[in-house]
Amino acid sequence: MKILEVHSGNAVGGDSSKYTFVREQGEALQTQGCEVEYYAVVGKGLKGYLQNVKPLRKRIAEYKPDVVHAHYGLCGMVALLAADKIPVVTTFHNGETLDWKVNFLCSIFAKKAAHVVYVAQHIYDKCFFKAKKYTIMPCGVTMEDMVITPYNEARAQLGWSADKKYILFGGSSSNKRKNYALLEAALELLRFKNEESESRIEIVEMKGFSRAECVLRMSACDCFCLPSLSEGSPQALKEAMACNCPAVATDMADVKQLFGNEPGYFVSDFTANKMAECITKCLSFDGRTKGRERIIELGLTNDQVAKKIISIYSNILYMKHLL
Repeated sequence: MKILEVHSGNAVGGDSSKYTFVREQGEALQTQGCEVEYYAVVGKGLKGYLQNVKPLRKRIAEYKPDVVHAHYGLCGMVALLAADKIPVVTTFHNGETLDWKVNFLCSIFAKKAAHVVYVAQHIYDKCFFKAKKYTIMPCGVTMEDMVITPYNEARAQLGWSADKKYILFGGSSSNKRKNYALLEAALELLRFKNEESESRIEIVEMKGFSRAECVLRMSACDCFCLPSLSEGSPQALKEAMACNCPAVATDMADVKQLFGNEPGYFVSDFTANKMAECITKCLSFDGRTKGRERIIELGLTNDQVAKKIISIYSNILYMKHLL
């Protein structure tokens, strides 16, 4: 089965190898026997996206895929305009719902797709128009990359102090959507209540590190914190869980579903008081979690997700054959 993965290339300079979750999903599909190639949509604004229709049509004619799988709704629009009789699967990752104009446009084209994958229920709920054939399915985690280093060994490798508690912030403080301000406000409350306790807390931002460096920090930290205002199905959080890292996250996206009732995971609202309370509980948690088992239980390894995606492809091609 030949698959052409279409994704936005603006953030990665058109280099598909740098678009981590798309590449990892493609690699998982390859391990299941698919042949996978990539097309990066480069161009900003509606005009920029539409300029890709002609070159994508040429790429499809050359590669002759069985299915075109587009990530993000606007890439789905481009794929549908270019694919002609080739079935298109579109995955919605959340960005499609953040602007009403984009939501409206992506929703219209989603109805024309052979199948739509929404990575979380709230994305489906927010779309103006609902796809006729769809699946709610988060992106998976490449478990082979989530190498767990024993807590003390990981801290020793990083040179972290044994007297401090380390919070790994799931993003860059400059990204307003990640809501670093809420974490700061929560720590300010802890400082007010107990200065000595708060002074032992150090925040490490998860930016500028390689995948292996991030994973090592997930093994070493005392708390992974994701106070985001909005996410699709947060990939970094799932990866932290796969490293058995205790975590705190705001009540957004599919966080509650991911955490379930597992010990060591705490869901906060968007107030500093609640965030401070959850951080305190997380930092007091004894040992590591069973998050890795939880990811497997939810069927969210990349291998498990790849099998579900191939099942979608196969059903589409079967129905096409009948017609």
